[in-house]
Amino acid sequence: MTTRYDHSGVHMAAIIDPRQGDAEDDASSTKQRSLLSLAGSLLAEISLPKLALTWVLLIGAPALLLGLAPLLASIWLSTVSAKLAYALSGLGSALLLAGVVALGWYGGTRLIRMAEHNFWALNSLAVQPVYAMAREALRQLAESLLAATASAERRAALRAAIAAVAGLAVAVPAALLAMLVWPQTRWVGTAADLAMPGQLALAALANGFVLIVGYFAAAALVWGFADATMAQPRDIRFAQPPEPGRRRWRIAHLSDIHTVGERYGFRLESGRAGSRGNDRVRHALARLDALHAAQPLDVVLVTGDVTDAGRSAEWAEFFDALALYPALAERLLILPGNHDVNVVDRANPARLDMPFSPNKRLRQLRTISAMAAVQGGRVRVVDVAAGRIGPTLEEALAPHRAAMREFADTGTLRHILAMADLWAGLFPLVYPPDTEDGLGLILLDSNADTHFSFTNALGLVSVAQVRGIEIAKAHYPAARWLVGLHHHVVEYPMPAKQLSERIGTALVNGSWFVRRLQRILPGAVVMHGHRHIDWIGACGSLRIVSAPSPVMEATDDKPTHFLIHTLADGADGGLDLLEPERIVIAGEPVAAAAAIL
Repeated sequence: MTTRYDHSGVHMAAIIDPRQGDAEDDASSTKQRSLLSLAGSLLAEISLPKLALTWVLLIGAPALLLGLAPLLASIWLSTVSAKLAYALSGLGSALLLAGVVALGWYGGTRLIRMAEHNFWALNSLAVQPVYAMAREALRQLAESLLAATASAERRAALRAAIAAVAGLAVAVPAALLAMLVWPQTRWVGTAADLAMPGQLALAALANGFVLIVGYFAAAALVWGFADATMAQPRDIRFAQPPEPGRRRWRIAHLSDIHTVGERYGFRLESGRAGSRGNDRVRHALARLDALHAAQPLDVVLVTGDVTDAGRSAEWAEFFDALALYPALAERLLILPGNHDVNVVDRANPARLDMPFSPNKRLRQLRTISAMAAVQGGRVRVVDVAAGRIGPTLEEALAPHRAAMREFADTGTLRHILAMADLWAGLFPLVYPPDTEDGLGLILLDSNADTHFSFTNALGLVSVAQVRGIEIAKAHYPAARWLVGLHHHVVEYPMPAKQLSERIGTALVNGSWFVRRLQRILPGAVVMHGHRHIDWIGACGSLRIVSAPSPVMEATDDKPTHFLIHTLADGADGGLDLLEPERIVIAGEPVAAAAAIL
């Protein structure tokens, strides 16, 4: 259809309406293109030199260091032993021995810390995802063969059994690989090996491979057994309204609003299958403001993907929309999603950031700045090293403001490591309870540290953040807790349309995180987004709430919705989850959506 524009009496006929987009808007859309198609584009466009260098920095070098650690440790020990024999023969030997011990102590400690860090980095980004992929692929296959009338109990038993099978399916090949490479390993070195660095490196790589794969085999068995014996996710019945006198909290839960920076811009994940521009975001905020005026909200929680690609223009559009609703801004809490920090290029899934590139740190910096503006005086950081609740986010950022501004202005290498450390040290953020037994919120960063657009959706909750949750619980022992993060912590007990929904966007250590959280915060409510699916259920003592996106899963003419939840203080010291209120955002008539400017 030809669209006519009328500006100051000038008539122009457009054969193609640019506001409706075209095929280029679907370049990275998983709704309009299959993962196979996107993978084909990736292989055609990816920079092989950048990929090779990134592999060396992120995988090759850590594996080398891991395998080198026992060799260097044995060389150091043999040197110390040799010097010890001459330690009493003279002052010079004694001083030399002291110097060797001091160097070994300092260098060895740093080496152990480096090896430990790289080990867990490899574990989280190269080992656990393989087990999760095997588990979810088997579950997808089994559930597709299961009768539609199968009971919830049978489905739960099937999920548990498949976890154990997946552990075995991964552990056996991994153990065989370790046995195959074992003859090439060498665990004891001598000082003479330092004169042959090539041979030392080969032995170190073999050692690193066996350590990783051997751990992989053992860990897969442990994960499989743990997943098989843990409580499986299930649908729940909502609690009845509590008797008068018990506290209630109204929580508006939004997620994945994917603010774009263009008036007619489409979102990279949905392309033309989703809405244009930010009108639907504004409609959601307007509706929420009216609901708050009628019945006040305690918290407005947005669990990530506030923006579509973490660009400055997108954050500006979000703040412009929020500025109209100061009452909502006073109650708003946001946390980072993968689209806020991990999308390298909106239009190119093959785009790869080098580990020392400033771009990812700039995306993180924009998110930090946004969180500080929205909630900086209302949330507190956790000092994990000291084991205590720290200052407000605003106070914690005060010493870094000048460096943050300089880095945002120049993007130079000088501040990259400092910005990475700043980001890692901010989470979890704690919104304290207003009374001893009130409602507290814990906000997590669940984004894996990826540098690749194609893998931007993977999630991970770090050990340090879980330690932060333990500290928050110890500081407010009587509080009731709501935990917010972006990624889904379990796969829901419902069929997935595509396998990629289960393995391409997962929290790779989700089952571990759920088990730990049940021990630390029994009775807590966990709210997340990421999948754009409306599901409320339980896993053990945790209640889990997945937020639909009020923006992503429909074109402009289709309705979307979000939920307002009512939480009540439970008799067991946890939270009761009452039936939520479903808020519909009506679609626009097609004629209105296509109206002339």
